[in-house]
Amino acid sequence: MTNKNKINLGVFIIFTLFIASSFILDISIGLKMWGNFKIFAWDMIKLLPPAFILIGLFNVWVKRETIEDNFGHSSGIEKYFWSILLAATTVGGTFVAFPVGNELYHKGAQYKSIFAYVTSASLVMIPMSIIEASILGLKFTLIRLGVSLPLVIISSVLLGNYFEGIEYKLPKQK
Repeated sequence: MTNKNKINLGVFIIFTLFIASSFILDISIGLKMWGNFKIFAWDMIKLLPPAFILIGLFNVWVKRETIEDNFGHSSGIEKYFWSILLAATTVGGTFVAFPVGNELYHKGAQYKSIFAYVTSASLVMIPMSIIEASILGLKFTLIRLGVSLPLVIISSVLLGNYFEGIEYKLPKQK
């Protein structure tokens, strides 16, 4: 067992013991932690299995050439349009964005596209934007997107150039 696994196991044991003792000793903060953990865990149980099925289908159904043409080195500025559009339709925010970003990378997407996608995934989700516009107003939502999206593109270009400059490679998939 590696040191990282030992640490993770230790944290899990401490958490479990604290929650158990909170029930026995009626420690309110531990009971609140348990309540929050149950809500988070239930959300993950509902979200992750369908998301991973969709990611698997994306892996099988989407051809490498399609990703290279639209997200790779041969694509121009439209790579940012496709990255943001894909992010807007992604359900699950960053929980799903990172595995999809990994798939994009292994299918030939440029770092700039991947960074634009991952950053946009929690920024431009269509359901979130609709709710935001209905609560805070369409003007606020449009201003937020109008300010945020250029910053996403600029930071994606800078990070992408940096990663390409140091010739960074992700580990190969097994």
